[in-house]
Amino acid sequence: MESSGELVPFPLLMTCNYRACTIPYRFPSNNPTKPTPTELSWIHVFMNSIPSFRKRAESDDTVPDALSRAEKFAHRYTEILEDLKKDPKSHGGPPDGILLCRLREQVLRELGFRDIFKKVKDEENAKAISLFEDVIHLNDAIEDEAKRMENLVKGIFAGNLFDLGSAQLAELFSRDGISFLASCQNLVPRPWVIDDLDTFITKWTRESWKKAVIFVDNSGADIILGILPFTRELLRHGTQVILAANDLPSINDVTYPELVEIISKLKDEQGKLVGVDTSNLLVANSGNDLPVIDLTGISQELADLASDADLVILEGMGRGIETNLYAQFRCDSLKIGMVKHPEVVEFLGGRLYDCVFKYNEVLE
Repeated sequence: MESSGELVPFPLLMTCNYRACTIPYRFPSNNPTKPTPTELSWIHVFMNSIPSFRKRAESDDTVPDALSRAEKFAHRYTEILEDLKKDPKSHGGPPDGILLCRLREQVLRELGFRDIFKKVKDEENAKAISLFEDVIHLNDAIEDEAKRMENLVKGIFAGNLFDLGSAQLAELFSRDGISFLASCQNLVPRPWVIDDLDTFITKWTRESWKKAVIFVDNSGADIILGILPFTRELLRHGTQVILAANDLPSINDVTYPELVEIISKLKDEQGKLVGVDTSNLLVANSGNDLPVIDLTGISQELADLASDADLVILEGMGRGIETNLYAQFRCDSLKIGMVKHPEVVEFLGGRLYDCVFKYNEVLE
């Protein structure tokens, strides 16, 4: 199902001074005819991703002449990035993360590629589904509530490593695969570059939220072994949970139809997730079609469902860090993601594969 109707602002967003771009690519004092150093560095990030995208496109057997079309994609997108290096105002610029993603998706779709990561998403979803119950039992065995929540959060970070939008991780994944449990054990030690986990756990153990909206990220281990165990714990506490997934495919992000199918496979005959009732679990189409998100444009369906939520969670580097780290909401919010680009590391002052757990509580 594709989202229908016009996109609307997310109702819980404080829209004053909102811009879906965390890192300042340019300032008013910058020369409008010349790219800034930050713009150039991010153009190179997207340039470096072209070989892995071309490889995925070449192997898309749903597209006739995939080999030649993949070559055209690489050539055309390279041309666009080179144009932006010469003139930042070309192609709807100046460039930022959203524009660079959108231009890449436009070129792929114009050439007939709708979901070049479909095969790898299906494979990783199947693997993660087979591990789901084991991960749940490991978490449930932790009796201390605060320690169990910390373990669930670490699971989100470990799952978030499965990110084929990062050229370095795409290469690592194609060579060695990524082990979820090993990733859990090898996270960078706390304190993380932004670390509000203790504050979040204090609130968690004190009271429950009525309704949480989670903007989810990647397929595979990320959604199945990271977000869904965390979601299940919220459900156990009596929180209604809305999982907001992409309308259209982009990189290896999970889409709305894929997430509906995943959850149906994980439920037992009574409609439960390993013993936990799912009547309070909803899946919504966010209306988004990129690995980043501008919260001034989401589906009306999600806006209606989310209007009375008291917790908003943005997960993943694209949504939670690169576009919305400083977004302000009318309710409690959590931005959670792993730092997988050196350019983001430089901005935040952390370490590569450092973790961001930014919790803001709205006091009534």
